Amino acid sequence: MLDMKRVQELLCVSRDVIVDCAQKNGAIIAANPKHPAYPKDAKNYRYVWPRDASFACVALDLLDDSCGKGESSQVQERFFRWCERAEGFKRYGLFFEKYYVNGKKALHNFQPDQTGAVLFAVHHHVRARRLSVDEFRALVLRAADGLCRVWSKDHFVRVSNDLWEERFCFPDYRENFTYSLASCIAGLKCAHEMIPTDRWMRTASEMESVLKGYFQGQSRLCRSFGDINDERIDASLLGVVYPFGVYGAEDKVVKDTVREIVDCLCVDEGIMRYEGDEYDGWMYGGHMHRKKGAGTWPLLSFWLSVYYSRVGDVCVAEKWICSVLDRVDGSYFPEQLFGNSFQKSVTPLSWSHCMFMIAVCELMKAKNLKF
Repeated sequence: MLDMKRVQELLCVSRDVIVDCAQKNGAIIAANPKHPAYPKDAKNYRYVWPRDASFACVALDLLDDSCGKGESSQVQERFFRWCERAEGFKRYGLFFEKYYVNGKKALHNFQPDQTGAVLFAVHHHVRARRLSVDEFRALVLRAADGLCRVWSKDHFVRVSNDLWEERFCFPDYRENFTYSLASCIAGLKCAHEMIPTDRWMRTASEMESVLKGYFQGQSRLCRSFGDINDERIDASLLGVVYPFGVYGAEDKVVKDTVREIVDCLCVDEGIMRYEGDEYDGWMYGGHMHRKKGAGTWPLLSFWLSVYYSRVGDVCVAEKWICSVLDRVDGSYFPEQLFGNSFQKSVTPLSWSHCMFMIAVCELMKAKNLKF
């Protein structure tokens, strides 16, 4: 059973974590390594992943809407302006893997979901605040056009990197990451709602036909598909329901996918990214990855809670939130939780706090309750 007093306290902490990661120039870093709780042996996450920052924007909008405060919109709007200055965006209309705070690219891999997530976040903010899109028009136009330019019938024309930054899909084998494609479909539909443009909607519909066409008749979703498929289960597949809404929570293929995520990836009442994950973010000497085995990711437990709230199973949704709260000492959510005391993880991780905020808001909505 959730302790609502503790939940309220953690929501305030989570908001503070995001605001602490919001830099004066608009950048939203993944984690602040100068934070007192940040372990010295954890990897440096003082970078901007547009996807992570987009979840931060959505979480702030949801919490302000639920609590009736509306205090944090400057964080989102400064970030959207930062996006326009990010290296390569004006030229390509795309966001790459990660950036330094000053907007210079830290890594050059193309991750389609980053651009889709930013478009989703802009749309979410415009609706939540009842704003005119005019202030963000240039960002929306460039990003939506950028996604259309790199899409060709059933695949991206550039090599694409998955959201975990560990695998690639290649255009010569017409491969697509399921999560990434869902992000782009949602992003283009959101762009079309803000600034109706036939080309964007045609491309979104084509992408959706490719994704749903492949999985029609399949028993569950998989990580990537094309001429070569990666049939492994991956917790990021939850994204096809929330936030991207390509499938409904009640769809059979989604239910079967979620069942397999829980059956295959649940360890110590937490959720791993995928089977055999080694990344732990634990460093030796500040520069060498130890890779002694991944832990479970709190943000994925919160994400799973969102799914169960969406299907109306509030008891299970609450259970997945409690599964993290019962294991976390103090007020900060790490990237990973381990079954030992020596592996160290980035703490506090903004994305973990974002997903907590989102999960609580979704649970309250499912219960038809207000803060």
